[in-house]
Order: sequence, then C-alpha cells, then structure tokens
Amino acid sequence: MLSNDSLLHSVAKPARYTGGEWNAIRKDPAAVAVRFALSLPDVYEVGMSNLGLKILYGVLNDREDTYAERVYCPWPDMESVMRQAGATLCSLETQTPLREFDAVGFSLQYEMIYSNILTMLDLGGIPLERTARTQADPLIVGGGPCAYNPEPLADFFDCFVIGEGEDVIGEIAGTLAAWKQNGKSGGREALLSALSELDGVYVPTEAANPARVTKRIVADLDTSPFPTRPIVPYLETVHDRIMLELFRGCSRGCRFCQAGVVYRPVRERKPETLLRLAQELADNTGYDEISLVSLSSADYSCLRNLTQDLMTRFAPQRVSLSLPSLRVDSFSIELANEIQKVRRSGLTFAPEAGTQRLRDVINKGVTEADLIEAAGAAFRSGWSNIKLYFMIGLPTETDEDVLAIADLARKVLALARNVRNRKVTVSVSTFVPKPHTPFQWVPQLSVAEMERRQNLLRVAFRDRSISFNWHDAQTSRLEGVFARGDRRLGKTLAEAWRRGARFDGWSEHFKPGIWDEAFAATGVDPDFYTVRERTPGEALPWSHIHCGASQEWLAAEWRQALAGALTADCRHGECTGCGVCQDLGVSVIDWRANLNG
Repeated sequence: MLSNDSLLHSVAKPARYTGGEWNAIRKDPAAVAVRFALSLPDVYEVGMSNLGLKILYGVLNDREDTYAERVYCPWPDMESVMRQAGATLCSLETQTPLREFDAVGFSLQYEMIYSNILTMLDLGGIPLERTARTQADPLIVGGGPCAYNPEPLADFFDCFVIGEGEDVIGEIAGTLAAWKQNGKSGGREALLSALSELDGVYVPTEAANPARVTKRIVADLDTSPFPTRPIVPYLETVHDRIMLELFRGCSRGCRFCQAGVVYRPVRERKPETLLRLAQELADNTGYDEISLVSLSSADYSCLRNLTQDLMTRFAPQRVSLSLPSLRVDSFSIELANEIQKVRRSGLTFAPEAGTQRLRDVINKGVTEADLIEAAGAAFRSGWSNIKLYFMIGLPTETDEDVLAIADLARKVLALARNVRNRKVTVSVSTFVPKPHTPFQWVPQLSVAEMERRQNLLRVAFRDRSISFNWHDAQTSRLEGVFARGDRRLGKTLAEAWRRGARFDGWSEHFKPGIWDEAFAATGVDPDFYTVRERTPGEALPWSHIHCGASQEWLAAEWRQALAGALTADCRHGECTGCGVCQDLGVSVIDWRANLNG
C-alpha cells in the first residue's frame, strides 16, 4: 500500500499494508487495458472479510484485459505518518498510487464508512468531487447495499452499480477498455454517457439518465462465478475462515430488513455445487473452518443433507462448520449440536422484539414459545452461552415492549439454572429505518429518546445476571441521517471529514461533536432525515432506484404492520405480490422443492 516501507515501522499491524499474501493475483500491469482498484473503505481486517469483493476480484481478474488489485483505508496511525511523509495511498498488489488506476471501486456496506472514502481519495491523489476530475483521473464507482440510496455520496462518485456487481462489473471494464482504445474520445463525459446506458448503472450527473435505474441480478446463482482461491491474509481478519455462500436472498419478510427486500428472490446453489466449492476452498486455503453464509443460512432447503455430507468429508481433517444465523426453533439446535462437535461456540438467536405484538408488527414470525423451546433445548444439550439480539425504537414500540426484552431474557436465563458457567448476553441495537423497506417512511427515535429507552433496560438488567450491550445513540442517529439522506449531505460529509471525521463506525474514533459542527456549518438539519415522519406518495431521494419491489407493496406492508398482521413467506406459499420476480424476470430457486417436484 505504500511506496516507502520504512513507514511500516511506525504503525501497529504493518501486515495491513504489505500485500504479498497467499493467492493474491499477480499480472503484468503493462499487459492489460484496464486497471481496477477494489476497496471496502474500512481497515484491512474488515475489508478482507467482504465476500462481495472477493467475488469481484475473481471476476475482473478472469478477464485477460483487466487487472484488479486491492486497497483499504489506512488506520489513523498510518494516515498520520503518511501525511507527515507525503506518501501516497497505493494498491497492495503492485504498490501503484490510486490516481494511476483506471477505476476505483468502493463497496458501500454501511453508512458509517463514508468519511473513510474521502480519506482514501485524498491520500490517493484523486480530487474529492467528481466535477473536479479530468479524464486523467480514475473513474470512481460505488456499489453494495448503500448504493440503493446513492444521493448522499453523489458529489464524490462518478457512477453507482445498483444490484449484484458480478452481473455488471465486466461490462463496466469493457466500456472503460473501449473508451481508452478510442483514445478517450469525447473525454470523461463520453465515458459517463456510455456507462449510463448500461442496465443497473446510475450516473449522478445532469446528463440524460433513465427515469428509473433497475437493479442487476444474477438469475442462476449456481452457475455464477465464485472464488475458490481467495486471498489468505497474514493476520487475523473479522471473518478468518472459508465463506461458503449457500444462497442469496431471503423471503421471510421482516419489515425492518433492507437486505430481505433488495436481495430478493431466494436463489440457491445446488448441494453438489457447494460440496465441490467447499473442497476447492479447503484445498486452496488451509482454513480449518467453513462458515455457511447467507442472510438466513438455516433456511437452505437442503441444509440437513449438505451439513452431513460436509461433516463426513471434512471432520476427519478437523475442519469445522459454523452457521452464522440460526432460526429460533428446535431444528437449529439439533443442527448446531451436529455441526459443532469439532469446535463448539455459543449460540445466537434474534427475537428482535420483546413482545408478541411487536414481533407481529415487524413480521418476525417467532413466538416466545419458539424461543423458550429452542433455548431450553440448547441448555439441555450442553450449551452454556446464548446471545440474544433485540432492537429498540421499532414502529409502535412502547415502554412495555422495551421492558419485555428484560423479562424474556430472564426467562431464558431461568432455563439454565442447572447449567454450569451459564451466560446469557443481550445485545440491543437501535432501529434505523432504511430505504426500500415497509418502514422507509417512519420516524427514527431522537437521541434523547434512544438513551431514555436504553436506560430503562440498564435499570432492568441491574442485577448483572445477564450481560447487556447496547449501541451508541449518536452513532445510530448519524447512520439514520445518511440512510435516508439526499445530495445536501455531500457538503456536510466533506465538512466533517475536513474537521477530522474518521472511522465513524469505530467507537474509539467516532466524534459526534465534529458532526454537529459540520451540520451547523453547512446549514443541514439532521432531524429532517431522522425524526420526521414521511407519507407514502412523498418523493424520496431513492425513488429513481428500483430494487424490484413496488412502492405499492411496501406501502401495503406498512399497513399490515400497523394492523399487526403477518405476511406469509412466499417461498413456501402464495406470492405476496412484491413484484420482484415478475418485474425482473427471475424466480425463486429452491433445490429441495425442485427435487421433490
């Protein structure tokens, strides 16, 4: 990442910046037409754990005319020494300065990394604002879940990929190659015009754009590319294991969940495909754990047989399995008992709300009896550590709903009275309304109200028999501002960055006072984006971005929420009318249903 290796002696974890890892791809930069730098704008350990970037890295490097490299945001200690030395941010593979790439792609996974984007552009020698760039500067591309509302970042990005990147990234590389081959005829404006004609690409300029940009989607995940030679880092990362993607999408219909809407429909990989991928990944990496990842991994239709086959194959090699997300039911406990014979950790359940009324509002589809049965089965099977995830601030929530979180946690703890070293941990986040969900119109709690409800729980958990964790209220407010914000926030973001905003998602670096100053200096009221209630029919900053689900269906789901009415899982019942399959020409792929049919 640096042209001056002597700087590495001045920082913690220098392996973040050296490159040269196992399976890193090496090409001759002079032999390709397009050079692409890929990044999740966070620290190396986080960026290297992102599966989407691993996929794009493989897709781009499979092209003979393209070389994809990696770059991540320097930790504050490294940024400081780089600025003192006048060093430029470079790629990990070839130590090339960012400004010399044809394109820099940022994976926008969460709102709290936005200030890091400006840090990376600045250190890389690239003008922050898209209007200040010339044809000598790289194309700045954004993608990922936050691109479903691109407007807060529109000042800084040349284009955004809406939807699944592996379906369009090759077209972007091909467009760049053709533009360069033609001598960059027409300048940067011609390139952006050509990109705007690609399905799923949004170019935020005053030039002609379609009235609606519809997401790109991989119709058949089983035949889509998946990396089986991922880079193995020198230091421990957040997800330091094999990541095996079972399927994409979720049809459970939780009304607070953006991912459950924008990644529809469910598309599974075949069990035999997954077995082959797992074997190749194990052979090429040496990891001793395979994590079965998806939005709700326990919903994979062939999971029982798949896990048995994986265990038969890998248990003798002491390679363990893990499921990052469990259903609140006895099947999940049975499954956890089987797959964690090699290496046992704690179990995590997400009831989300403390009362059945509120769980019905959010369409969670989980009862208290489900949780008690699952937790009881876990303790009887020898588990001693259970984590419970909840949210406060959900629509229609009352103090009774908040305090019910503590009551439910105590009921779970009581099930373990005969368990040695029992431990129940309760983590409570604050609900942040997100675009393209049935709750996109609702007000978010004020900071004062967040803290009041958190204090209700702190008092309720005062006996310390249960470990209680909660999210910082100021962080949740800022996330809410950018989640539903518009282009006016670009100036605020730039102002906060100039005042020192860095790594806002990390509690040790987040400085809410800087953001308050930036909002005041740019004349932007954060409450306009958070605590204000919107009405269906209001023009929203993301109205031109189409994820496949209709606004009519989202509004209908909001009315269902107010009525406390459940909506069935369309995967195993009738179509609920969201419109994704019909509008995008795709369908649910459920391999057990196909085999039984």
